[in-house]
Amino acid sequence: MTSELMPLFLNLAGRDVVLVGAGRVAAGKLRQLLAAGARVRVVAPAVLPEIDQTGVEIVRRRFEPGDLDGAWLVIAAATPEVNREVAAAAEPRRVFVNAVDDPANASAFLSGVVRRSGVTLAISTSGTAPALTALVREAIDALLPQDLDGWVVEARRQRKAWKSGGVPMEARKPRLLEALNALYEGSGLKPQGSGQTPEAVCHEPSSVSHEPLAVSQGRVSLVGAGPGDSALLTRKAIARLRAADLVLYDALIDDRILRYARKAQRFFVGKRGGAEAHGSTGSPRSVGGMSQEKIHGVMVRAARRGRQVVRLKGGDPFVFGRGGEEMLALERAGVSFDVVPGVTSALAGPALAGIPVTHRGLSSAFVVVSGHDEGVFEASLGRLEPNSLTVVVMMGLSRSAAVASGLIDRGWRSTTPAAIIVSASLPEQQVWRGTLDQLAADAVDIESDGPGTIVVGDVVALAAEATAELERHYASNR
Repeated sequence: MTSELMPLFLNLAGRDVVLVGAGRVAAGKLRQLLAAGARVRVVAPAVLPEIDQTGVEIVRRRFEPGDLDGAWLVIAAATPEVNREVAAAAEPRRVFVNAVDDPANASAFLSGVVRRSGVTLAISTSGTAPALTALVREAIDALLPQDLDGWVVEARRQRKAWKSGGVPMEARKPRLLEALNALYEGSGLKPQGSGQTPEAVCHEPSSVSHEPLAVSQGRVSLVGAGPGDSALLTRKAIARLRAADLVLYDALIDDRILRYARKAQRFFVGKRGGAEAHGSTGSPRSVGGMSQEKIHGVMVRAARRGRQVVRLKGGDPFVFGRGGEEMLALERAGVSFDVVPGVTSALAGPALAGIPVTHRGLSSAFVVVSGHDEGVFEASLGRLEPNSLTVVVMMGLSRSAAVASGLIDRGWRSTTPAAIIVSASLPEQQVWRGTLDQLAADAVDIESDGPGTIVVGDVVALAAEATAELERHYASNR
């Protein structure tokens, strides 16, 4: 039975470390060692120029046992045969060996490292599964709160008080947990479902009675939620949701996406045709939503109170999502913000229906237009040559017949292939295929009130059998 490893963090600053090997892998290890302040000596018959240029001591020959004399650690990044020689020489000298991707010749294992705001976490699989180490590292990094620096500041402040007050070790952990919880009590946040409005939350006074803490500055993240399926969220979007204190979300956001924001208050601020919107669980969210100006005000006030705010939008925030307006409002208010792009339904809808928006010999360009406003739609397509490219229409499902008639009136062939994709990426996804004249006659066989995307162009008819197989694949894997 293999014994468990003892995890340690080594202070290598000013200490001798031998690096055996000078290839690509060794170059990566050298960067880590130099960042740790180690005094490195490289032993190898051939050396990469990028290693040579670092200015470290280089011995250009094969490894010899005496190379380890005086070393605190050795990194063996050579062939298994050379690594065995290094391990054999290191054992009697009591020098630990990290043999890269060679656990049989190693007595020390480097780890996947997460460094954030003075906190260092290390993950190891004893050198047997480095790819898994990397995945676990990324997952932990996504789970860590964005305001971890505030935790570190508070922990240091508490430790100083404990030492001066003689607080025993066993009493320190619960006291620190209480102090960290106070960070969030001080932000005025209450449990989800408290019945408050987002405006009320952002005006709540602080209830903290102890000394003010140095907490990280608030920030707003404009996050794209993609077409609907939570599996299509980006990793950065998930990280922002997990770290959020407040989430302001639009219609068409699946409840499974909102579950990533476990510690946040969540408020529906969008609108969908003025009608009541419902989540996948059937619980009513809101009627009418909130004006754009009020949304700007809530975001600014919450960020100024030190909160991590996520403005969550379907698709991509900058594709008919008013993300640009919100970005400008935040910039004018001097509020820190970032943008997390999402998979826009303009591309995801056609793709999930097996429709490429461009295809060699059929269409070399595509245009994405809004269909809910007749004037805007007409102005957008007015200068386009009929049947010269693929047209993707967003927010035009209620006007699909008028959209098709308008295209025919402008010279598009009445037999031009057309498609409607409803609820793209969700289990209830439906696809209708036909022609422009059928669409103009409102001969569409779809029973759904979900969000829809209209696609017009020769690419719709491409490889019908293949797209049918693709749809069967998605249906069987939902």
